[in-house]
Amino acid sequence: MTHPRDSSQGVEGELAQDTAFDDRVARKADSRTAVAVRQGIQRVGDKVGPNSALILLLVIGAAIVLGLSILAAEIYEAVTDRDGVAGLDQPLLDYAITLRSPQADSIITAYTDIAGQIGMPVIAVGTLLILSIRRRSWTPAILIVAAGGGSLLMTVVGKNFIGRVRPEQSEAVPPYETSASFPSGHTLNAVAVIGVIAYLLILRRQTRRARVLIALGAALFAITVGLSRVYLGHHWFTDVLAGWVLGAAWLALVICAHRLYLLIREQRHARQLEQTAQDRAV
Repeated sequence: MTHPRDSSQGVEGELAQDTAFDDRVARKADSRTAVAVRQGIQRVGDKVGPNSALILLLVIGAAIVLGLSILAAEIYEAVTDRDGVAGLDQPLLDYAITLRSPQADSIITAYTDIAGQIGMPVIAVGTLLILSIRRRSWTPAILIVAAGGGSLLMTVVGKNFIGRVRPEQSEAVPPYETSASFPSGHTLNAVAVIGVIAYLLILRRQTRRARVLIALGAALFAITVGLSRVYLGHHWFTDVLAGWVLGAAWLALVICAHRLYLLIREQRHARQLEQTAQDRAV
């Protein structure tokens, strides 16, 4: 016995629900530049297919973000010297130390671990499996893997390029971390990975209230994870600030790539419907 496919699953679900997210904006984009972009995207989609086009767009985006990471590291190295640390990072760390207590330290350590090397992969893999299976689509898996992979790439490049020393262990809460400090990988994960998960959930929510709550929850998580890194003395504030900025840039590129992928899907679907209508008319 075969079961009818749910209208929220597969390509049909993407075209029926995910494209509704920005239909009004797309309909108003009638400038020459927008038309040229759509035509270029259509040609790419015709040659390689929607899924391959999405991966290609993400690879190009990753190259852009990698360049941004190197640029951020260069700017950071130029402006953040001892005076910079003394003027911003050290005072904020000193203030965080005054807020500590054994109970708070334990709670915040457990909380920050959610965005760590174990917690975040568990969340990412669990979510991509659930969303991909429920929606019968590879798109959630591709986007979440891209978000996590880009976050990891930026973290590795930044740490190796700068090699900034973390705050002294005497000023930190154990367990201590020994890798380079810039940028904050936990913060990058919180912005990019949780951000793209929130985006995927928002696409299928029907009410404005639900969409706003999801967005606010993701933003609050990213902010508090970053602040937890400073509280624990595992990062300087400027490491966290870089994590917020780079994570937001990568998240924006991942979302942009997905919107372009949906445009390719929509154009291909429209041509298929037109061809079907023509075949029936013959």
